[in-house]
Amino acid sequence: GAEVLFSVDCTKLKDYFLPEGRKFDCIIFNFPHCGRKAGVVKNRELLASFFHSSAEVLAEEGEIHVALCNGQGGTGADKPRREWHNSWQIVAVAAGAGFILSEVHPFKAETIQGYKCTGYRSQDKSFSIEGALNHIFTRSSPLPNFKPVTCEAELESKKVSFHVPRVLVDKMKRGFLGLNSTHPVRTVKEELAAGLSQEFPLQNIDCCLSLLHQGHLHRVCPSNIFWVTLSPPSTEMSNGLENAVDFGRDTEEKSWGNVQEGCHFSKQFCLRPSLLPDAQALMQQGAFSPGTIYVLSGPVFRRCLISPYSLPVFHEGVFVCPVKRGTENSCIQMLVNSIKTSVDSLHQTVSGFKVNIKLVEAASFETSELDDFAAFESQLSEIQYFICKDAPGSCGKGSCVGVIRTELISSEVVVVFASLNLDLLTMSICGIPDWRMLWTSDTRFLHQFPGGELRLFKSFSLYPPSYVHDVSFWLPDGEQFDEVAFHTIAREVSGETVVSVQLIDTFQQPQTGRKSLCYRLTFQSCDRALSSREVAETQQQFRKEISRVLRVTLR
Repeated sequence: GAEVLFSVDCTKLKDYFLPEGRKFDCIIFNFPHCGRKAGVVKNRELLASFFHSSAEVLAEEGEIHVALCNGQGGTGADKPRREWHNSWQIVAVAAGAGFILSEVHPFKAETIQGYKCTGYRSQDKSFSIEGALNHIFTRSSPLPNFKPVTCEAELESKKVSFHVPRVLVDKMKRGFLGLNSTHPVRTVKEELAAGLSQEFPLQNIDCCLSLLHQGHLHRVCPSNIFWVTLSPPSTEMSNGLENAVDFGRDTEEKSWGNVQEGCHFSKQFCLRPSLLPDAQALMQQGAFSPGTIYVLSGPVFRRCLISPYSLPVFHEGVFVCPVKRGTENSCIQMLVNSIKTSVDSLHQTVSGFKVNIKLVEAASFETSELDDFAAFESQLSEIQYFICKDAPGSCGKGSCVGVIRTELISSEVVVVFASLNLDLLTMSICGIPDWRMLWTSDTRFLHQFPGGELRLFKSFSLYPPSYVHDVSFWLPDGEQFDEVAFHTIAREVSGETVVSVQLIDTFQQPQTGRKSLCYRLTFQSCDRALSSREVAETQQQFRKEISRVLRVTLR
């Protein structure tokens, strides 16, 4: 019942199949080769043309299977792995046509009835398929093309609208913690709350916590804050991000100052970097019951350097417990024990492994070892304890998931505040290696957590290609270089595809004292196809932006 066509050009598949309106669920190409002694470059070109051709006749949910001899693909699945320049670079080639590598497994000829390995040097001779691999590709979600938007928020019981910082456009109002959400971050938050409810009376704070804070926050570095510009509210503005409102880049840059007059518009506002100020304000009002845990949760935002554990946005859970003065230490121990029990239970259920959660006194904690600590900089001098995971010795990078501090609010009442990074906990429990995956729009992510059930995450984009570009520039005379702004521009322009920014060289002219910096940027996407052409275009745009915004002189 099969139809067989001969002399089909794999680089022009639509010429053979589109007239009948066919869309294939699976396209299989076993051991592609240009023939004879064709080198790696020609075979890459063949694969590139094949992938582009396949994209035109493949169903939306379809797969492309490509079998290659051991070492040809150039991925980490090859044993041994060839040097990248000497391989067919199959993941990078496929990315150029919008495909990601979703599975790799050994090629087993015996499972294909009637299959014969032939064609060695274009002859009727077999070739070695020992260690051969079958690569399964699927379509990637397209790289986002974010438009500037304006968002509404509650502020002092009034609705105001503000321009969303470009780097956060796809991360506002995602509703991960909403009642109908099946996102794993919500499940982790609910499990922690359920564990605490067995030890304390528990109350969720359902009041609307504003996304905005007014003015400068105590002990928060201004360069780590997303300042926003308020604009007069519009009746046509939606609460979500469905309606994009164009505004120039100049407006975004003016958000450091005051650009509006009247009502709230002459004041400075920022996106909240933490929920702790909200929790403190709540306790200062005095409407609380001693011994009760009050739970606040939501996304928080801050500008930070690019690193694996520095998150410009994450979900914070704040657990607040007012207690009688003198009993705060026992309350802290009960809090940590409950958190430890819940996290241990989740780890055992999901992966079978036990994680070490422990309380570390602030006095003995080496904060210089952390690159995920910017979320708690505002309370650094007031913290009593750090909550750490997987810390056999001292805490290392990525191990701090929360902090505990206390505050005396009356002669008899002390409030214990426990702040947790729910995103880092979720990544640890579910084995999610990249924080960006939590924010992916690819439906394959949430499909792995049906009904919010926590499971071990399986990546649907294997061995994603990475690309390295350098940029060198002269600093403007008399101005201090803002490295956080430099990293933020990299995030914005690349759509969070820059995974590493390294300072690799500095130079100062002896005669003039003029200083030059050279940075190395590594681009890689965890969930989407990223081609070398797209990265080259992004790099050019990045060069223009740093020259314009930071006033550096490109070399």
